[in-house]
Amino acid sequence: MEAQLRPGAREAIFAQLIDAGRSEQVARRLTDAIILGVLTPGERLPSEQELARRFGVALITVREGLVLLRDAGLVETRRGREGGSFVIQTDAPHSALLQARLRGLAQVELSDLAVYFSTIIEGCAERAALRASPVDSERLRAWLADSAGGGTAGARATAGGFYLELAVLSQSPRLVREHIRLQAEFGPLLLLALGDAGIRSRVARVNGEIAEAIAGADGPAARALVAGQVQDLAVWLLTAKARIERGGQLYDPA
Repeated sequence: MEAQLRPGAREAIFAQLIDAGRSEQVARRLTDAIILGVLTPGERLPSEQELARRFGVALITVREGLVLLRDAGLVETRRGREGGSFVIQTDAPHSALLQARLRGLAQVELSDLAVYFSTIIEGCAERAALRASPVDSERLRAWLADSAGGGTAGARATAGGFYLELAVLSQSPRLVREHIRLQAEFGPLLLLALGDAGIRSRVARVNGEIAEAIAGADGPAARALVAGQVQDLAVWLLTAKARIERGGQLYDPA
């Protein structure tokens, strides 16, 4: 059974861009939504007119962004009454893109992004523990259960979607917007760590513990668990960057 994000999380993906007018931002927002599994294979994107309205950009900007996605092999555009732009791939083809992005960032920049990301999602988790209703908490547990499995691609989709769910449960529009912006910039890189089986196992376990902390209205515990998890992911990413810069592989064969 494929887990579906709650409507609030999907709406957040299509929130207006803060700095409108750049086709690269449209392409990155949609690319990272595909990598994170928010947009799934075979899914038809909203129409060009609807994307322009949601992102708050000109129609030509959306069209240029979709050209970038087609060139990257992420979507295909079909003509006719049942046509539109459809997601066609989700995981392996993006590894080279993400590794190139990883090489282009300095260690100090990666560390700073991790601190910023952790600070935002810690705040989301703590506020979610204070604001989530029992129904919200049960849905979060059920969503995690439905999302279990699926290997690396499934784990990335689950982790990225889980962070987005925490932002939505915070019930703070500003936190949601900032999280969306930051997750688009850094989330796919951070989640490269989920190609490591040990990291995947720890993330799955800690996500369950975070959900229980939220259900128990324990904000400090939810915050601490998120901080530890992001630190774990960031340490792996920094180690992997050092490894590939020495000519090694992204994933340690040992």
